[in-house]
Amino acid sequence: MGTANLALCYRILRAEIAKFVPMRFIYLTLLFLLLLPGTLLAQQISIVLGKSPLPINQYYTIGIQLHDQALKEYSPFPDIEGFKKSTKYSSTETIITGGATSKILTVYQNYAPLAEGEFVLKPFSMKVNGQTVQSQGTTIVVKSMTATTPGINTPDLISPGDEPETTIDAQPEYIEKDDNAFLTLYTNKDEVYVGEGFTVALYFYLAAEDQQLLDFHDFTNQISAILKQLQQPNVWEESFEFTEITPENVIVEGKPYLRFKLYESVLYPINLQPIRFPQLSLVMLKYKVAKEPSLLNNQRQEGFKTYFARPREIKVKQLPPHPLRDAVPVGNYRLTEKLSRKNAQVNKSLSYLFRVEGEGNLAAIMPPVPETQAGLDIYPPDVRQDVTRRAGRVIGSKSFTYTVLPREPGNYNLGELMHWIYFDPTTARYDTLRPTLTIAVTGNRDTDALVLSRDLGPFYRIIENEDNTLVSLHQFDEIRRYTNIILVVLLAVSGFIFIKRRKL
Repeated sequence: MGTANLALCYRILRAEIAKFVPMRFIYLTLLFLLLLPGTLLAQQISIVLGKSPLPINQYYTIGIQLHDQALKEYSPFPDIEGFKKSTKYSSTETIITGGATSKILTVYQNYAPLAEGEFVLKPFSMKVNGQTVQSQGTTIVVKSMTATTPGINTPDLISPGDEPETTIDAQPEYIEKDDNAFLTLYTNKDEVYVGEGFTVALYFYLAAEDQQLLDFHDFTNQISAILKQLQQPNVWEESFEFTEITPENVIVEGKPYLRFKLYESVLYPINLQPIRFPQLSLVMLKYKVAKEPSLLNNQRQEGFKTYFARPREIKVKQLPPHPLRDAVPVGNYRLTEKLSRKNAQVNKSLSYLFRVEGEGNLAAIMPPVPETQAGLDIYPPDVRQDVTRRAGRVIGSKSFTYTVLPREPGNYNLGELMHWIYFDPTTARYDTLRPTLTIAVTGNRDTDALVLSRDLGPFYRIIENEDNTLVSLHQFDEIRRYTNIILVVLLAVSGFIFIKRRKL
């Protein structure tokens, strides 16, 4: 069907509809349909005013209520003459009807009355999630405590035969229970030597019976800010990675607690500056519980509570006097050593493993430098480091594998060729790790075999598989000469053809 035919059909259909339905009614219907989504959306957000009269010792509240949507932004609550703005709190109500779930979020602003009397709340508007919501205002009556307390919030009297109605939007009374919870920054030492490690951990403790009262709030952003406060510029840090925060069951003063480990690391000071940790804070969701819980109202009301961990300072001590005081590692270490073979032949290389194991800053451990020994070549080692972070400790090993090439027969005591000095903070003394193994070398010195016996690496191992055909050093010069001759011939032929065509 062509465009002209479609236009003709549309005009005929419009004329037939106009015979039965006035066009004014059609326009009004279309306008109503266009405005309907905005009206329904506005009904999802409303302003809830508190009850009046109220005693002077109670808050008056103004709330913004959202149905089945999240609160993104809202403008400030209005000021009321005769009242002072106080805290805010929120309440979430979940209603399940016929399998359909509806959630109502209400954010309240508390107003504390300053005096008794009548006060006018003028009409006002608020912008919530980009929409403007209006309120007609009201008159608020504030009475004295003795005059209003007996009859405050009492319902209308009903006759014995009447059935009371329970409404979903009735505001239940909530009470705040005390909680047994605290935030603490733990360190296993209050004073350390330069280079000595100490454990730092941030814990949140919660009594087992108070699990329903508290919950984490915006944890990702909060822990990022806390980690920035914990960073120290004058330490080496070995941090523990956490994939998830899981509670541990612990006993504190004979009572069961849940312990949440929020941060843990081992720090090694690199100078004498004290390690200072500031006061840390963590905001938690704390719920008030309904005084008279029922199936028709929310059992809990959300609020916030901030917990603080007191600041801490770790003193750093200088190591005792020693020629290598500024270079030795600090920790608890032991030596493990191994030879690929104890009996070696002249010009036949072997391997010697010098492994330092224990607890400390393994990254600061440098390989022992062997002394020069006639008849024995010791080459720079291959290094391997294995670190295990567990239960607040950093343990592991650092291995140095030396290639040893004997050049002359004899017995070589490795303990006389190398040693490794460190400082033990437990005993507050310097200690030395020395090899105990001896290499027995047999055979006669062979200068020619010296080069052949040494393992020079993978590059030289491919010699056996490569082509050993001799190639002339002037091969590339000959190729260049022949190429130039060919180019000259091609140029001459091209010139001849060009001149011949011009004559034609």
